Amino acid sequence: MASILIIDDEKAIRKTLSEILSYEGYKIDEAGDGEEGLKKFGEKSYDLVLCDIKMPKLDGIEFLERSRELNPDVPVIMISGHGNIDTAVEAVKKGAFDYISKPPDLNRLLITLRNALDKQSLVTETKVLKRKVGKSLEMVGDSGPIRKIKDTIEKVAPTDARILITGENGVGKELVARWIHEKSNRSSGPLVEVNCAAIPGELIESELFGHEKGSFTSAIKQRIGKFETANGGTLFLDEIGDMSLNAQAKVLRALQEGKITRVGADKDISVDVRVIAATNKDLLKEVDEKNFRLDLYHRLGVIIIHVPSLNERREDVPALVDYFLDLIASEYGQPKKLIDKKALEALQAYNWTGNIRELRNVVERLIILSGKSITLEDVETYVLPRK
Repeated sequence: MASILIIDDEKAIRKTLSEILSYEGYKIDEAGDGEEGLKKFGEKSYDLVLCDIKMPKLDGIEFLERSRELNPDVPVIMISGHGNIDTAVEAVKKGAFDYISKPPDLNRLLITLRNALDKQSLVTETKVLKRKVGKSLEMVGDSGPIRKIKDTIEKVAPTDARILITGENGVGKELVARWIHEKSNRSSGPLVEVNCAAIPGELIESELFGHEKGSFTSAIKQRIGKFETANGGTLFLDEIGDMSLNAQAKVLRALQEGKITRVGADKDISVDVRVIAATNKDLLKEVDEKNFRLDLYHRLGVIIIHVPSLNERREDVPALVDYFLDLIASEYGQPKKLIDKKALEALQAYNWTGNIRELRNVVERLIILSGKSITLEDVETYVLPRK
């Protein structure tokens, strides 16, 4: 139920609006002037304000300006007499959602209210999503290797240097790539991710460079590739060690010349893309086995960042467990569970073959299956291998 504050010095107007909106299911508070309205606005959280323009003590324009300072996300709809239309238009320029003339038309009023509340809901959802995204981008831990990675990111992110991220599956290579993009001068541009291992060899070129209609049997329309999509931003090539040699040659050309050619086309397209690659393979070994191009390796690896396994940074396990306890509790909408010291020590000593990804799954499992707190017995029952 949305909460609405009505501010108007005319009691009859306040009563009429209050009755109509209460009947529509809104929760209503009233104020007889701008000063009283501002006091209530500062004391209570409202979803929307209906505010008259001409009032004693504090007029509607002053209320609007001061309410924006307290909470700019709450939509304010101005109510104006016919003689105040110019003022109402000025109020919209200063941040009011809309204005309604007196006496208010019921249909116009309800539609405007619904639109304003829909907008306010979208603003709130966007902020929640941004907080979630920001939280998911945290790099948790204070071990030596993690501090080194953070320092390296701070140095290289503002540049356009190409970066190769190495490490086992599940260590957080994608997170490092996202951090680099967010801290770069390209952060306002797109971050486009391609999992080279998940795309069949015969389709990888079309995925990366796009294709023209009719260039092959299933090409029923033109397709824009990931290089073009990432123009002005960052292209993250995950598991690049699984890319075919033919596609590697084209990626090398794109890096050297800043140009790509769609499959089935003869026209070059210029692209401005920063490439970050990641792999769980030893690429120099792949070079020796003729599976990876040495020249591409050198092009990609201007900066090499190695992300250690969780077993190599066990001192970070307590901080990671606490982070996931908080994150998952928030996702589930329930209080954060505590974990016993012995249970935490057992997790710290565990052999994490799946790294951070496995740890998150384990914490989620313990949250679901344990009691009020997570004990050593819970870890032994639900995590440690059976003897």
